[in-house]
Amino acid sequence: MFCLIILILLFNKTIQTMNSVKNTFSIKDLENLSGIKAHTIRIWEKRYNVLEPMRTDTNIRFYDLNALQKLLNITLLHDYGYKISKISKMPPEKIPALVREIVSEKSAKNHAISSFKMAMMNFDQNLFLNTYNTLLSEKTFREIFFEVFIPLMEEVGFLWQAETITPAHEHFISYLIKLKILTNTEKIHNLEPTKTDKLFVLYLPMNEIHELGLMYLNYEIILNGYKTIYLGESVPMDSLKDLKKYFDNIVYICYMTVEPEKAAVNQYIKDLNEQILDDTSQLWLIGRMTQNVEQKNITGKISSFNSIIQLVDKL
Repeated sequence: MFCLIILILLFNKTIQTMNSVKNTFSIKDLENLSGIKAHTIRIWEKRYNVLEPMRTDTNIRFYDLNALQKLLNITLLHDYGYKISKISKMPPEKIPALVREIVSEKSAKNHAISSFKMAMMNFDQNLFLNTYNTLLSEKTFREIFFEVFIPLMEEVGFLWQAETITPAHEHFISYLIKLKILTNTEKIHNLEPTKTDKLFVLYLPMNEIHELGLMYLNYEIILNGYKTIYLGESVPMDSLKDLKKYFDNIVYICYMTVEPEKAAVNQYIKDLNEQILDDTSQLWLIGRMTQNVEQKNITGKISSFNSIIQLVDKL
């Protein structure tokens, strides 16, 4: 029931953000999404006629989702060794068919990331699920997360910063990945802990809402035999104090992606050290904002990690 409630809340949150959706793209957007330089795309257009841009009233190029899909397919073929001169002579229906034929273990990762990006741009849940299920037939969920989902979300972050995608796109793809993490976590949630020397409390600091990495860490820690208490996003410090009344040997995991702000990070850690930590507890820090942590704040009770893999290796 708890997981069902979370799924409903995630779904409602996603639906609420789906407005002002971007479905036409500049040549710079195509560069960001495909990795092919705008200059090269223009050459391919002029010399080989692989794309036919539309034009605004002021003669500025723009492209639709079909053009994006075609460019992503062409990019995969080109990366696979096909010359653009050969690709340009193929019938339109041949390109996607050839992509499906040549996708192998070597290229599956890049193809999956392209498919997930197209699912995001089209808000196509079926494409996401079909791509995921194809991957799952060959890889474990853990492999999919590290090999595909992490690189995908890194790209999504860049695309959002570059304004190639809207927040609605980001929320949509994040929601679907969160569903997969929740589904896999639920499968192992009833396992009896085999390690009782630590209790892990996972949370995001106040005003932090980037939850995906924390959710996956919760899955990994349970899988490693530990009991977890998952508090989720935007947790005030007083809520952490309450846990000390009930448990010893707590490891607090704080995932800091954008909060606290750079200028406040070290004071936040000092406050945690003074108000939350005791002789039996530890604080593990992870996320982009940890790069602002001063070394003097990394004590015997406080550890900082550069990546999810590094933290998981310490379990």
